[in-house]
Amino acid sequence: MTPAQSSPPTDPPQLGLRERKKIKTRTAIRDATYALIKEQGYDATTIEQIAERAEVSPSTVFRYFPTKEDIVLTDEYDPLMLEELRARPASESWLDSVRYVLHRSMDELLAVDPEAVRIRAHLAVQIPAVRARMIESMSATGRLLRGAIAERHGLDADSLEVRVYAMSLVGGLMEANITWAENDCRDELRDLVDRALDVIEHGLPAKKS
Repeated sequence: MTPAQSSPPTDPPQLGLRERKKIKTRTAIRDATYALIKEQGYDATTIEQIAERAEVSPSTVFRYFPTKEDIVLTDEYDPLMLEELRARPASESWLDSVRYVLHRSMDELLAVDPEAVRIRAHLAVQIPAVRARMIESMSATGRLLRGAIAERHGLDADSLEVRVYAMSLVGGLMEANITWAENDCRDELRDLVDRALDVIEHGLPAKKS
């Protein structure tokens, strides 16, 4: 963020001390979790160990993250991505808007901490509890997405059509992420996401001769 004195009046205000402390604490807890998982595996990593590594109390960990799975699977970016979707031009096709926002978000996450992104993807494949929590989280994401879809298309967010379309997007992105992890993250995640969106937009590819 730029210094306050150089920011135009329309810029959002900078975060206050409390918000910055919360972000710092959440980041410390996540970093400690990923480091411990990398060293000793998911099952061997306890909340007490995470708290000690992050230099906070176990109660602080639970205040920010109800379960260990919640530490690994972050959905705090969902509201921000939805706001970005809503801000895209109305003349732009919905899936073009989705592609733009996903590309930007993936590029940013992979640039900031690619190792954490890969760890999350592998855990979602390897650990049943993480997979179950991911499915639950994606369902919540789908409910948020329904509102943005309904606004863009002038439809009822609770209609079956909007529900199915929203969950087809969420499910496609989840499978792209799982496929990426199953292939040991060797593929370009952006390409897998694009292929998933292509199926939603155009249907299955033609049968090979």
